[in-house]
Amino acid sequence: MSKLSIIIPIYNEKNTISELLSRVEKVNIGPIKKEIIIVDDCSTDGTREILKGIENKYRVLYQSKNQGKGAALRVGFKEATGDIILIQDADLEYDPDEYFKLIKLIIDNEADVVYGSRFTGIGPHRVLFYWHNLGNRFLTTLSNIFTNLNLTDMETCYKVFKKKVINEILPKLKSNRFGFEPEITARIARANYRVYEVGISYHGRTYKEGKKINWKDGIKAFFSIIYFNLFSR
Repeated sequence: MSKLSIIIPIYNEKNTISELLSRVEKVNIGPIKKEIIIVDDCSTDGTREILKGIENKYRVLYQSKNQGKGAALRVGFKEATGDIILIQDADLEYDPDEYFKLIKLIIDNEADVVYGSRFTGIGPHRVLFYWHNLGNRFLTTLSNIFTNLNLTDMETCYKVFKKKVINEILPKLKSNRFGFEPEITARIARANYRVYEVGISYHGRTYKEGKKINWKDGIKAFFSIIYFNLFSR
């Protein structure tokens, strides 16, 4: 394992993208190189202008229209050249300093896929929305019923894969928006990859601070779990 591809889907995050990239740059993962791929999902708040100024430093890709996180990730996956692929949201809710513990199981060839769980971590967790927490746990439980996995956090941003896993699953991925999380979990379970969880910290933000996911996305995730586990191969 010689290179980690960090895929950053981004939409309207002008207030956090520079700090996030600074943190990613500073992370020490030993001799493993970092490849940072940013996919802008047609931002309209000034994010795109910021990205234009750093194209000489990072691989920056632009969607011609807003399509959603899943669509942006598919673009990033196609461009990734690393042995390991990690998803990083463009906000500051997830801490890049935890990269090494997320990728270690893959480096040691114990895991093919690693999820970073917000519900088993021993690090700091900002206290925020009760109903969001309950909704995430419900969706994870429903997903587990169909996949027969015992995940604690299916909806987590931090998902890490061996490159071969993405190569095999990518042609099948369909979700454009937040249905990506239950879809890729269903496909991973169906393929019998070795899946591990690692506890992570979580620095959630409020809607005033830029949080985008809401109850409508939860309903869509519910139907995505049903669809991708029962009707989509």
